[in-house]
Amino acid sequence: MTDIAYAMGSAGGGVAGGGDLSFIVMMAILFAIFYFLIIRPQQKKQKELKEMLANLKHGDVVVTTGGIHGKITALTETIVTLEIADKVKIKVSRGFISAVLPKGDQ
Repeated sequence: MTDIAYAMGSAGGGVAGGGDLSFIVMMAILFAIFYFLIIRPQQKKQKELKEMLANLKHGDVVVTTGGIHGKITALTETIVTLEIADKVKIKVSRGFISAVLPKGDQ
């Protein structure tokens, strides 16, 4: 029985060389994959959203993250006033505007 155990063990009892370099290379490849598939697209999406919020103007038709459609009637640095029906206005934080609708979809 002990003959089998000795046969399964490694010769010389040392660790194979080059393992550290291959580990570092694999970690770099995994980081590159995560960067190009997850981190970079998310940063691009955040940049586009920030630009869209900065370019809001009076008269734009927008959609909030809650799904409310309305026309912008007033703007401040942090608050957007939307007209959602005739003589019905609500105030929404600028950060909760999710999209500006194109002119044809109004």
